[in-house]
Amino acid sequence: MQEIKQIYHNHLGTAFYWRKDNDVVLDKVQLVFREMGFYFTQQELQLFKRCIEDSYIQNKCCDNCELKNKCHKFLLKTPCSQIDLAVSIEELDAVKDLVEGTLFKINLDDYLYGEGMN
Repeated sequence: MQEIKQIYHNHLGTAFYWRKDNDVVLDKVQLVFREMGFYFTQQELQLFKRCIEDSYIQNKCCDNCELKNKCHKFLLKTPCSQIDLAVSIEELDAVKDLVEGTLFKINLDDYLYGEGMN
C-alpha cells in the first residue's frame, strides 16, 4: 500500500495527496520543494499561484540584469502570512510549473471523474 497518491512532480518538487486507511485524503495537497513542505487546500494553492504571479510582476525591474537567473533575491510570498521565500528566477519558474501543473491535474481529475462522467 502506498501512503501517498502523487498528483504532479517536476525537477524541483512534488505534489501529492496523503492516504489514510486506504482512502485518499482529497481536502489538502502536500506540496514539497526545496526541503520544505506546505499542506494547502485547493483555495490556498490558487492563492499561492497568485503570489507567484505577483512575484513576477514585482521583479520586472530585473529583466535586463545578467545575474537574474542565479540571484536569490526574488521574494515569493506564500498563503502563510508568516512565511516568505527567497528564490532564484529558475526556482520561481519551477515552483510556478509545480503549482500550475498540480492545479491542472486536480481540475482535470475533477472533471473526468466528476461532472464529465455520463
